[in-house]
Amino acid sequence: MKSEISTRHFTQLLSATPRGARLARLLAVQQLDEWGWPPSCEVSESAALVVAELAANAVTHGQVKGHGFRLTLSAEASDTLRIEVADPRGDRRPLARRTASSTDETGRGLLLVDALTARWSSEPWPPSGKVVWAEIGLPRPVLTASASAAQRSTGAAPEAAS
Repeated sequence: MKSEISTRHFTQLLSATPRGARLARLLAVQQLDEWGWPPSCEVSESAALVVAELAANAVTHGQVKGHGFRLTLSAEASDTLRIEVADPRGDRRPLARRTASSTDETGRGLLLVDALTARWSSEPWPPSGKVVWAEIGLPRPVLTASASAAQRSTGAAPEAAS
């Protein structure tokens, strides 16, 4: 009997540039597809928006010359997708804003993160940075073409809902 892996984990260091932020979103969607949540599903679409916002914030507010940011995705057995974006600027931690006026030109991104996730926060990331994390509830994955191909090549048992 094969034991089932209870946690899926992906991490990537990216450049602190707009291109790095776009790549973070694309990598997140690709990784979720490989794990069984296709790009068109609600989980993938929500995660793409959350990753895009957190990565953009890391590039805009967390940048330190010569340092990138780290994207981490973890799909845990507790049916939760955890998204983490770590950057080297621990002195600039995000604050949740509960409202935005129609004249605000910035500050709406974290309202979007708040609306799309079960919870989110930030914490110190040693030695001097921060990690902003968000959690999204997960339904069982669906078997996609790329997930199916990966399972055939690795011999892993399918994880599709019955």
